[in-house]
Amino acid sequence: MADSSAEEKVALFALLAERPHKMSWSAIASEVALRGSAADMWNELHPPTFEGMNDEGGRLSDAQSQLDEWASGDFDVVTVLDSGYPTSLREIYDLPPVLFTKGELQADVVGVSVVGSRKASDPGVQIAANLARGLVDRGISVISGLAAGIDAAAHTAAIDAGGRPIGVIGTGIDLAYPAANRDLHARVAEAGALISQFFPGAPPRRQHFPMRNAVMSGIGRASIVVEASEHSGARIQARLAVEHGRPVILTNLVVDATEWGRALIGRPGVHVASSTADAMSIVEDVLSSDMRSDRTLPVFSLSG
Repeated sequence: MADSSAEEKVALFALLAERPHKMSWSAIASEVALRGSAADMWNELHPPTFEGMNDEGGRLSDAQSQLDEWASGDFDVVTVLDSGYPTSLREIYDLPPVLFTKGELQADVVGVSVVGSRKASDPGVQIAANLARGLVDRGISVISGLAAGIDAAAHTAAIDAGGRPIGVIGTGIDLAYPAANRDLHARVAEAGALISQFFPGAPPRRQHFPMRNAVMSGIGRASIVVEASEHSGARIQARLAVEHGRPVILTNLVVDATEWGRALIGRPGVHVASSTADAMSIVEDVLSSDMRSDRTLPVFSLSG
């Protein structure tokens, strides 16, 4: 798939603004990807005039103005129609239509999420770092949400080990949340890729973070939940993992501390790891299974 043309990008953003038939953005993304063209969908809804595409409501002009403004930013705009859009992300039902990125986002990335509680314990931080280093040693990108605690520990260790981190954030690509992780955002972008599905300038909102987790799930091939509380956002990620049909690896810290973690034991694709070596063995089995199959099967990430 080649990169989308300027006309296709304009049509896509016009569709996102219009939301025809009250379609969700993910539904629009799926329809556009299926057709291979946003302009085709726009023209079906708005029959062209003699002058070309129909812009009676001005949405095409607005989209062009927005894209022109973003063109001067220090980030890239990757749509579901572009060859640089992650292949694994196309396989989930709630795929985002557009990603704003800094750094180098590889379409065929092989990554595993290392995520968990923002209020991490010292053992949890150490486990996250050990897991990140183990993934880097195997040439696997470390995916996380750049939150405080487990996320930050995993990304810091990955960078220090010379790996390629992938940070998926719940704000616009031009913002850092929490602010204390601003330098880490920059380091992640320099060493790997920083990704947001939200428009530049979008502040952190409660509903953004489950959406962020879905993207982490879609890009990843496996997920390791290091540490989480009973009411952690990791519960949301676990639900999404089940919906996506993708594996989750829970450490003993999660199983021992949460009822929801224990409730997951025995569910298809859910594994419990008692050590770093155990977790790495599970990851290797998952990746080997993917390589033996005819399809790429991304796995799931949990964020605390």
